[in-house]
Amino acid sequence: MIHCLERKLDDLKRLLHEMGPTLIAFSGGVDSSFLLAIAADVLGDEVTALMTVSSSTPPEDVRQATALVTALQVRLLTIPHDELAIPAYAANPSNRCYFCKHSLYEICRSYAERLSLPSIADGVNTDDLTDYRPGLQAATEYGVRHPLVEAAFDKEAIRQGSKLLGLPTWKKPASPCLSSRVPYGTPITARMLSQIAQGEAFLRSLGLEEFRVRHHGHSARVEVHPNEFPKISSSAVLRQIRNQLKGIGFSSTLLDLEGYRSGVFNSTIDGARSEQTA
Repeated sequence: MIHCLERKLDDLKRLLHEMGPTLIAFSGGVDSSFLLAIAADVLGDEVTALMTVSSSTPPEDVRQATALVTALQVRLLTIPHDELAIPAYAANPSNRCYFCKHSLYEICRSYAERLSLPSIADGVNTDDLTDYRPGLQAATEYGVRHPLVEAAFDKEAIRQGSKLLGLPTWKKPASPCLSSRVPYGTPITARMLSQIAQGEAFLRSLGLEEFRVRHHGHSARVEVHPNEFPKISSSAVLRQIRNQLKGIGFSSTLLDLEGYRSGVFNSTIDGARSEQTA
């Protein structure tokens, strides 16, 4: 296992060296943080991180990303961005992520050209290729490289490598944009994203690590990892959650007994595809 990881790391460093001066689309998540750390080691001041910040960005991610970049001594471009100004994105179709990534990579290309950086890279890994990721099409259109894919890194190898490097993100839970908490087809507003952010900040304050506040109009559906159910099992804590979410605009709160599932709304897409091919 260790030898396999070392080989992947060597391959990744070789790829980054060949790419030369690079702009990395950075989110502060496990994958892009790992890629940035390796790139900083290989390329030094020839790597630049670019992070867009909008109402769909979890506030905690911005704080953690800024701290990591400071520790790595990498230049960070923090670009304010409003995806909700893109009608096709705000309408929240099943390929919403395409429009998000298209706008992100357009920004990346603009800054890469301005800074004379010939390469643009992101943190896509091999596991992403087996999931529903409409944003990958946008990456292809803008010529964005996926060094972690090219070096055969899956999520587990990235976490192992991050732990080896001492990165605080090695065990960070997945943290997609806040819009992923809204069912496809429901138009997204800034108020909805603010409600989700406030609700999840409160759950985090209770010591929870893997959870989601899904937005269903006037109702919030709370998903908590089954391992963390004991943290919210008392009637007092459940009342706290109900009152807090009511205070930010949800008339009712539902606790999903199936627990936290990543990409839960993608199951409706997979189901529709299965019916079409049956």
